[in-house]
Amino acid sequence: MLLAKRAVIDVGTNSVKLLVAEVHGETVRPLLEESKQTRLGCGFYETHELQPKAIEETADAVAKFARQAEGFNPQQIRVIATSAARDAKNCDELLAAIRKARGLAVEVISGDQEAEWVFRGVCTEEALHGHKLMIVDVGGGSTEIIVGEKGHHKLQQSLALGSVRLLERIHSSDPPTLEQLQQCRQIIAEFLKAQITPEIARNVQGRTTGAIRLVGTGGTASLLVCMQKQLPNFDRDVIENTPLAFADVAHWMERLWALPLEERRKLVGLPPNRADIIPFGVAIYEALMNHFGFEQLHVSTRGLRFGALLDEN
Repeated sequence: MLLAKRAVIDVGTNSVKLLVAEVHGETVRPLLEESKQTRLGCGFYETHELQPKAIEETADAVAKFARQAEGFNPQQIRVIATSAARDAKNCDELLAAIRKARGLAVEVISGDQEAEWVFRGVCTEEALHGHKLMIVDVGGGSTEIIVGEKGHHKLQQSLALGSVRLLERIHSSDPPTLEQLQQCRQIIAEFLKAQITPEIARNVQGRTTGAIRLVGTGGTASLLVCMQKQLPNFDRDVIENTPLAFADVAHWMERLWALPLEERRKLVGLPPNRADIIPFGVAIYEALMNHFGFEQLHVSTRGLRFGALLDEN
């Protein structure tokens, strides 16, 4: 099987991310990873329209990452977009801006396609391949729940629940009050009780006996480990070999909600520009672990972009 060099730019609700890698079979070896927070979903959830400034900053970030990727001479540069683009009334404005900025076409992928790529991407971690998994990807606009095994997903559900979406709904004070913490927990708990499908619930039986593993992927999960281990820089090996107990997640939930924004910005392992939304992402993980009774969270630094590179377009 030939070695291929590929690049993917992921346009998300909160950030634009780049992955350039060598791909050989089901193995993905990263050469360059970058991320730029553009908050594409800022102000989106009242009107379902992407804002002009966010569109401009997102298109600029895509153009910059494309130039960086071109330096590696990849066989292809793929641009994909997820939740905010899928749901936006004016998605065409985003696609036109990116095309104008760098001449790149954007694939707005379906929730089902996103789930398959996330699952395949996570399973490039050898320790997880072959196991039955429940993967949770907490994004800015949505949370993906994916259940499967042997490298492919069986069931998936996209929840209209994300860190940016919660931030814009709750409008917490600085620092948040105990009442706002309780409100956030109640909102998410009631949402999960009403929205989790019976199929997902049935397929997550046996979770406390180790028959199924809970895996968190995406920025929030990785940042939880970075804060737990006080990692000043991204370290894939440390992150993927540091499981988090439910008590660890609950600890960070209460600590983050007790700190003023400026104090959160000083935490080792937490980028300052993520300090305002991190409490809401952690709240979703805490609620899901509580809802299903999981005692441990394995964190994967892989997912959507890794899976997209495995897909031969």
